[in-house]
Amino acid sequence: LLLSLQMSPESLQQGNLSSPTTFLLLGFSTAYGAQVTLCLFFSFIYLVTVLGNLLIVTLVWLDHLQSPMYFFLGHLSFLDICYSSVTLPKILGDSFSPQKTISFVGCITQIYFFLCFGGSECVLLAAMAYDRYLSICHPFRYPVLMSRRMCHCLVAISWLSGSLSSLIQAFLTARLPFCGSKVIDHLFCETPFLLQASCSPNAPLNKATLYALAGTIAMGSFLLTLVSYAHIIRAVLQKGVGMQKAFATCTSHLTVVSLFFGAGAVAYLVPHSSGSKERDKVLALLYAAVTPMLNPIIYSLRNSEVKGAIRKALCRG
Repeated sequence: LLLSLQMSPESLQQGNLSSPTTFLLLGFSTAYGAQVTLCLFFSFIYLVTVLGNLLIVTLVWLDHLQSPMYFFLGHLSFLDICYSSVTLPKILGDSFSPQKTISFVGCITQIYFFLCFGGSECVLLAAMAYDRYLSICHPFRYPVLMSRRMCHCLVAISWLSGSLSSLIQAFLTARLPFCGSKVIDHLFCETPFLLQASCSPNAPLNKATLYALAGTIAMGSFLLTLVSYAHIIRAVLQKGVGMQKAFATCTSHLTVVSLFFGAGAVAYLVPHSSGSKERDKVLALLYAAVTPMLNPIIYSLRNSEVKGAIRKALCRG
């Protein structure tokens, strides 16, 4: 999608959310048949994402999955529904629209919620790794260390950290001035591409601040996850075969972490260039749409307890 930024002289002076700025989505400049194929593709992704994650949330809510690990999984699934809902419905709605536009306020709002849910998911994945560490390395103290209160605290921390970080980033992005008509070749409103379109002399400073905030959340969560799994692997190697079954409960989480952090790292850390536009779109689609769709599939296929809970729910139904 092409996002074209058009600003009036008044908006250049104000440089805030009250300006009449709009983003013109030039959209899929392809044949009608290709538009239908893309629309069906995105519809399939969104449908599988919502239904798959809603299934996990329902199983946790019905108490078919009662351990702290599945309490976190339920919140992860809810986050994935919200995360994909920030971008995919807008893309679908614009698929056949002749005038694809989004207001400046709408664009900043999309940035806020995208960063909020993404940041919260980073912290929640780290909390899930910490839960696995306590379960495997401290099994006798696990019920006390990972109490219901601790679970709620970790979830609250994930939501609060994601919300606060995204609020600051969205506010700083909204204050940037944009001179004239700028075209951003990307799938949706995202901070790095708006920073490229800004004509502010302070854009590099704002970019450094924004990346520092995002990096604190993402890298901090990733490092905590690595530390947790380093202790888990050491415990498995020391205690031998008896711990391998316990480590099997980590494989689904490790797969999800690799997909989420891997795609995000390549998208944000690799420099953007004119020759990497298609790569940027594919990566954005991977971490914004495909990963939330795969999470419930990964946990369902690789986890016997989830499959057992599904069978139990079907039998009761």
